[in-house]
Amino acid sequence: DSGELWTSMDGGERWTLTSHDRQLAGRTQYYSRVVVQPDDENEAYFLSAAFTRSLDGGVTTVGGGFASSPGGDNHDLWIDPLNPDRMIVGNDGGVSISTTRGRSWYRLQLPVAQMYHATVDTRIPYFVYGNRQDGPSYRVPSNSRTGGFGGGGGGGGSTIPRSEWFSVAGGESGWATPDPEDPDIVWSSASGSGSLGGIVTRMDLRTRQAHHVEIWPVSTGGWPPAELKYRFVWDAPLTISPHDHNQVYVGSQYVHATTDGGKSWREISPDLTLNDKSKQQISGGLTPDNIGVEYFNVVYAIAESRLKPGLIWAGTNDGLVHLTRDGGQHWTNVTANIPSLTPFGTVWSIQPSRYDTGTAYIAVDFHQVNGRDPHLYKTTDYGRTWRMIVNGIPRSPLSYTHAILEDPVRRGLLYAGTENALYVSFNDGELWQPLQTNLPHAPVYRLVIQEHFNDLVVSTYGRGFWILDDLSALQQLTPEVAAADAHLFRPRAAYRFRNIPGQASTSNDPTVGENPPYGAAINYWLKLVPAGEVTVSIQQSDGRTVRTLRGTKNVGVNRIYWDLRNEPTKESRMRVKPLYADWVEVPSEGRAAPGLGRFSVLMPPGWYTVKLSVGGREYTQPLEVRKDPNSGGSPEEIQTQVARLFDLQADMNAAVDLYNQTELIRAQVQQLNRTLAADGDNADVRAAADSLEQKLIGFEENLHQLRLTGRGQDGVRWPIKLAGRVAYLANGMASSDFAPTTQQVQVHELFKGEIRTLQGQLGQLIGRDLAQFNERLRQRNIPNIVAGPVQARMVP
Repeated sequence: DSGELWTSMDGGERWTLTSHDRQLAGRTQYYSRVVVQPDDENEAYFLSAAFTRSLDGGVTTVGGGFASSPGGDNHDLWIDPLNPDRMIVGNDGGVSISTTRGRSWYRLQLPVAQMYHATVDTRIPYFVYGNRQDGPSYRVPSNSRTGGFGGGGGGGGSTIPRSEWFSVAGGESGWATPDPEDPDIVWSSASGSGSLGGIVTRMDLRTRQAHHVEIWPVSTGGWPPAELKYRFVWDAPLTISPHDHNQVYVGSQYVHATTDGGKSWREISPDLTLNDKSKQQISGGLTPDNIGVEYFNVVYAIAESRLKPGLIWAGTNDGLVHLTRDGGQHWTNVTANIPSLTPFGTVWSIQPSRYDTGTAYIAVDFHQVNGRDPHLYKTTDYGRTWRMIVNGIPRSPLSYTHAILEDPVRRGLLYAGTENALYVSFNDGELWQPLQTNLPHAPVYRLVIQEHFNDLVVSTYGRGFWILDDLSALQQLTPEVAAADAHLFRPRAAYRFRNIPGQASTSNDPTVGENPPYGAAINYWLKLVPAGEVTVSIQQSDGRTVRTLRGTKNVGVNRIYWDLRNEPTKESRMRVKPLYADWVEVPSEGRAAPGLGRFSVLMPPGWYTVKLSVGGREYTQPLEVRKDPNSGGSPEEIQTQVARLFDLQADMNAAVDLYNQTELIRAQVQQLNRTLAADGDNADVRAAADSLEQKLIGFEENLHQLRLTGRGQDGVRWPIKLAGRVAYLANGMASSDFAPTTQQVQVHELFKGEIRTLQGQLGQLIGRDLAQFNERLRQRNIPNIVAGPVQARMVP
């Protein structure tokens, strides 16, 4: 209150009050930065929630609209000393750049996000939920299934654009949590974005309406926590009972519960904190700052056992752990039983075991009291005794722990998150090892496993959500497997997802997420690098091989993906220059013909066998391919479609055989003509060769547009021919799970007849015209043109 801005003209010897304007330094514990223009000592910028500019040394300020603001919650500013019109501001929204001295700004989007928590729903594919700093609660698909326009296949590839993120009410720092039985209902505790600690919302995604069901709807802004009825921290815990989806728990200094959708709440615990009033006073230092971020003496973690209803654990941010075994009627403080637990740690997460009712794990963070070591503990007797389990996690300034998670499939398999890394233990915490792979070294705040897909979802405070797809290999990696030369892990079921239209999105957006690879993940173990090749083949139930893949040869766990398709159609090989395009170079071995792509068939749902071949041995595992539950076609329609597509594949292969054989003959004829070009005695042979090639061109133009070069979109200049039309028909037919239409069948039968006719025509060309030409060559002792066998797969 004595003034916001003071000025010294003598190096700090004497100061004078310049301004009382609180806009210049609103929340000094959060942001307090002044930057002066290098070419004008009276032009200054003040960074806080607003971006404020003064042209008279801070006596008055000037402002503008949105264009002249780099954003909100501004923390730092750089001004180019050589060109002061160039400026960069760092704020809670990212980075903003100006080349006009702040009159306008380019707000650069960065692939960063501070996610407080992570939860998942039960949809197929599932959504990930969480609260983002400086944003609301969100949900985002784990797989957008947006493969771009066009058809012909499964919903894979592409990206998860920002337009697929959807607000689910709540605020920036709480717990967005879907109902496990009705994922259209999303609960969220909320702070920030206009909300203060204690907000609870219950949103119905069907109506997009959120019901505010706050436990105690009294505004707490500016109040010290000691004077409040309830103390709700910035990211107050909210969790749903695993036994009753109507039972929801929220933490203040008490554990609160509701069973009626938040219409009423009850306390099911006493104050579980130290309740030290000396640490519940006004915060912020010289400038008070009370918005809920700073609250001490609050419940920070709540977890109910999956094995026993009413067995609830609670941890606080002042270092206490409590347990109730009767739904909250009686609570036991087990903190004193935890070894090496110094005061005032934050119990970040509690994980009751799903294998034993008396077992639980906790992660405790001491960095706010300058404790940087990891603290993970395990109890097997309801908290009467505890053991620290941190061996293998290196000590560093960033090794303090936030999260611990038990695997739902393999007992003793644990995951843990620290301030800069992710770890895994295969022996119940006896030894930890890094599980970083390509995960950025960012704070790992929360971990959750989506059990249907067996994916590990990670929320990082800085780099957004990350997903480790398919934990099968880790769950099955036993000491016996590790000792074997090779091992094929049993794969999880794979969904043959279909593309869906995506939301409108911005191109070249650096914030887009990655969709998971499409198809079935095939995981296998190699003890050593094998000498020979590694192959993975996919077989149908009748033993026929539908696809063969080349495997990787890394020591340890290897993963490749089968895209659920059979082998593609044959490749067309252009061996002579396109018509009227002598500038096009064609290598001696030929090149793929432009406009004649290959296609494969998405295999139907059912059981398949995966066979790994390595080191002279074979390993097999069953694999289930499942129908996309979101698609409209029935299993019977899929079978009908696939049968027709197999037939189209055979027709396409027949057409490509005709094309390839004709190209091979034409290449020899052209080479012969070039060889005889300087020989006047063989002018009649050259003329006969020209005549033969014209007949071959006339035939081949029925199959493929021979003027295509693949350059400049020249495919739109001339009519598409039979082989391209077959591929187009297959692409459209395969774009969904429905049976072929009447017209698709009719067109296919028409193409089938045309291919049969062309097979007969080529047979005549080879048997008559080429034979006569070869006879002329023999008479001149010139090597014959080799036609190769006519592909005799007749189209029935």
